[in-house]
Amino acid sequence: MKRRRVEVFSMSFLDVICCGFGAVILFYTIISAQSGIERTRRAEDLAAQVSKLEEEVVRGAKNLVLLRNALQRTDSETVSAASRATRLIEELQQRREEASIYDATTLAKRERIEKLKADVRALEESTRRLEASAKVETPRGEMTGSGRSTASRRYLTGLSFRGRRILVLLDRSSSMLDEDLVQIIRLRNSSDQARRNAAKWQRSTDIARWLVEQMPAGRQFQVYAFNETAVPLIAGTEGQWLAVDAARRREAVAAIGTLLPQGGTSLINALRVRTAFRQQPDQIILLTDGLPTQGATPPALRRYIDVGDRARLFDEAVRGIDPKVPIDVVLLPMKGEVPGPHRFWALAQRTKGSFVVPSRDWP
Repeated sequence: MKRRRVEVFSMSFLDVICCGFGAVILFYTIISAQSGIERTRRAEDLAAQVSKLEEEVVRGAKNLVLLRNALQRTDSETVSAASRATRLIEELQQRREEASIYDATTLAKRERIEKLKADVRALEESTRRLEASAKVETPRGEMTGSGRSTASRRYLTGLSFRGRRILVLLDRSSSMLDEDLVQIIRLRNSSDQARRNAAKWQRSTDIARWLVEQMPAGRQFQVYAFNETAVPLIAGTEGQWLAVDAARRREAVAAIGTLLPQGGTSLINALRVRTAFRQQPDQIILLTDGLPTQGATPPALRRYIDVGDRARLFDEAVRGIDPKVPIDVVLLPMKGEVPGPHRFWALAQRTKGSFVVPSRDWP
């Protein structure tokens, strides 16, 4: 029997192939459809997120505008606050300066009032002592060398010879001729005898004699006369202490009578005399009439010197004074020189000395 010939590409095979291929296409179609749906869903999600982000961007832009406006307002308020702070600081500084000026003025007024009160109390005390001492009869043996007065040593209230070494400084400048400046100028151009006979100079020499004659025995003393310079009353005794005895008293009293008032006043040279002694004085008695007119050296050009300059020369002269050495001031004040008595009183107070303005009838 003849074998049947088999063909590979028969209809059945083709059907199978077509079915398989169709199945693959169907499967691919199904997968593609699912992928499209997923992409669509993702696209929708992304679109929603984009919309949300756009809304947030718009909202952020609005907030940024608000923040910028707020920042501008804050900057403006900061500038305004800084301006107000600067203005307040300036006002505060001005108030502080005004308060400090007021405090300084008030303090100065209080100090001036207290000083005036102290001056009044001191003057009242001096007046009481003078009234009490005026009632005391002068003991014998206490007359001045001129013999014209019976003044008691107790007349000079508070002035006592308490030192072991006593230095007397006698002003012999032209201002000791009179209390009035016009009379001083007139007498300064007069004869030597007229100058020696001037009333104020006579008072000054009488006081100097009284001081010499009342020196207690057993003490040591020295008298310097000063104008522009200072020299010892007894020649050849520079820097030497003299014994208080009858011979030295007579010698000093006689030397006082030979003095002639002339020249300017250098208080600094007078007070520097104390440095010439090996043993320093423990009491200084200054007999003068006002503020100095010269410093340590005469000025190169002769000119008018006002009260302010004289006060400055006084402060320069007393600078460096040992406050432990009492300085007793016997002042014959000039007319119209207001700062002089106050400064000499302050010097006496600072050194615990006495300040005396004797009456015209003493000694």
